[in-house]
Amino acid sequence: MTATAAPPQALAPAEPPVHKASLRKRLVPYWLLLPGILWLLVFFVLPMLYQASTSVQTGSLEEGFKVTWHFQTYWDALTEYYPQFLRSLLYAATATVLCLLLGYPLAYLIAFKAGRWRNLLLVLVIAPFFTSFLIRTLAWKTILADGGPVVDVLNTLHVLDVTSWLGMTEGERVLATPLAVVCGLTYNFLPFMILPLYTSLERIDTRLHEAAGDLYARPSTTFRKVTFPLSMPGVVSGTLLTFIPASGDYVNAELLGSTDTRMIGNVIQSQYLRILDYPTAAALSFILMAIVLIMVTVYIRRAGTEDLV
Repeated sequence: MTATAAPPQALAPAEPPVHKASLRKRLVPYWLLLPGILWLLVFFVLPMLYQASTSVQTGSLEEGFKVTWHFQTYWDALTEYYPQFLRSLLYAATATVLCLLLGYPLAYLIAFKAGRWRNLLLVLVIAPFFTSFLIRTLAWKTILADGGPVVDVLNTLHVLDVTSWLGMTEGERVLATPLAVVCGLTYNFLPFMILPLYTSLERIDTRLHEAAGDLYARPSTTFRKVTFPLSMPGVVSGTLLTFIPASGDYVNAELLGSTDTRMIGNVIQSQYLRILDYPTAAALSFILMAIVLIMVTVYIRRAGTEDLV
């Protein structure tokens, strides 16, 4: 008696080959990212690497600069120009606080109370961008001119007496004082505060305000418990977009200030274009970047939100 042969097993169907079309489809996102990555490499990473090598060079423009890994340049730059670093951070922080105090009510008005005038108000917020940064700053020289209407009003209200006591102005003069520089910084960077705040406030569901009212919450309590916490992403984004460029700005201090109000941006600009000390200028730039990066990291963690607008 012969054993019956086992039936042949069915062959598993072969997996379909990967088509070139599907492969190209998966590569599309990477091809779309490629121009942006190349842009960052060419115009951000490579210049930073070049500046990093410049900061550790020694020499002169006539003899040429050579990489000698002279890290003492960083310490010398920090110890010599630390007053300008402190002044820059102080001016930038003051302008940021003023932008927040001025921008939050306006952003709240546009988001919740403007109605059909919302688009017009948004256009007015970004209207300063229609002119150059330089022209906007030069306009403040006319606004704060000695004997002008603004200075006369401040004198009449005895505001300049208070600012002189605080060291922000000198007598009846506003130009070439810290107050003029802070005013310029506040004006020029105010839109960078208002727009993120508006975006964050506009996302808040108004039904939350109604629910708070149904629970007999006062408007101040509703703002403190509901509106402001939900707008924190806009607050964080706006303060960062204001503080970071303001800390490295040099145009406002150059046009509205004096030698006593020079910021670190003015020192870097002078080292590059006048003194021609490229290693010191590069070292100052990296020190400023490191300080701002540390401050921003601590601020974001303390703010309790990373959901930036």
